[in-house]
Amino acid sequence: MKRVAIVILNWNGKDHLQTFLPSVIENSSDLADIILVDNGSTDDSVALVKAEFPTVQLIRLDKNYGFTGGYNKALAQLNHEFSVLLNSDVEVSQNWLEPLLHLVDSDQTIAAIQPKILSYENKKSFEYAGAAGGYIDFLAYPFCRGRLFEKLENDNGQYDDTREIFWATGACLFVRTKVFMKIGGFDEGFFAHNEEIDLCWRLKNQDWKVYYCGQSQVYHLGGGTLHKSNPRKTFLNFRNNLTMLMKNDRSGFLFSKVILRLVLDGIAGLVFLSKGSWKDTLAVVKAHFAVYRQLPTILEKRKMLGNKRKHSKEIYLHSIVFESFILGKSKIEIP
Repeated sequence: MKRVAIVILNWNGKDHLQTFLPSVIENSSDLADIILVDNGSTDDSVALVKAEFPTVQLIRLDKNYGFTGGYNKALAQLNHEFSVLLNSDVEVSQNWLEPLLHLVDSDQTIAAIQPKILSYENKKSFEYAGAAGGYIDFLAYPFCRGRLFEKLENDNGQYDDTREIFWATGACLFVRTKVFMKIGGFDEGFFAHNEEIDLCWRLKNQDWKVYYCGQSQVYHLGGGTLHKSNPRKTFLNFRNNLTMLMKNDRSGFLFSKVILRLVLDGIAGLVFLSKGSWKDTLAVVKAHFAVYRQLPTILEKRKMLGNKRKHSKEIYLHSIVFESFILGKSKIEIP
């Protein structure tokens, strides 16, 4: 058994596996075991892997447990020191694993790392899901170096550094397997979206570090399961992000932040409506009512996480909504 397991979660992703698995095998097999976790697919994904990629190990789940449940069930079966949670629509580059291993071995308090995430379709551009490392503002709205809302920067070497960040992308998440399991893994109530931010917030509240490594890069197609304009994705993003804020914020101003979030999310719903995306508006409304229904469960999870007040220097203490849409900024400078 190797130190690293590359764990690829699949649900009806035969086409992605044909396209992206060869790069993973070619550029990773020396250092890692490659494991496909099938989330109850109904296509020929498993048959394809058995026939064309026999070195890939298989874990078959009986149904679709979502991103959160699928990875939790898979990592519970592994004994590898490290796991890389890799989307099925990611192409990896040559020698991408070595910098991540070197970094994690240099500091035993690092629990999670992400590489540079570039676009598979435009390899000069950062990709939406993770870019050059994730952050949140004081209201828990997420953004990245290299990506602010829909604004994406080109990669000109400006983020070739290695630095501590607030959250690492779930598209390519390098984690200490035992730490992932000890902290409870992903919150399965999320199903998908924002679960990696919630995980990293919990890690940081327990004094673990999350890092970005610019010496490693991968190429992400994006939108492989749900396109970013899909109302289901809108629902999950708004519900999970507000849930995450309620669970993890220890600033002492949670009530005020939630009120501000309700206002801003309402404005976002009106913006969707003005663009004719009434299904997205309805998704925002449904997301908020879902949070209200789940409030006792959310508060119980918050209680279980403890009341230790923890401020992370990687939380941006301004509003990215104001700075992007009112001031017109296309990027946020993180000291």
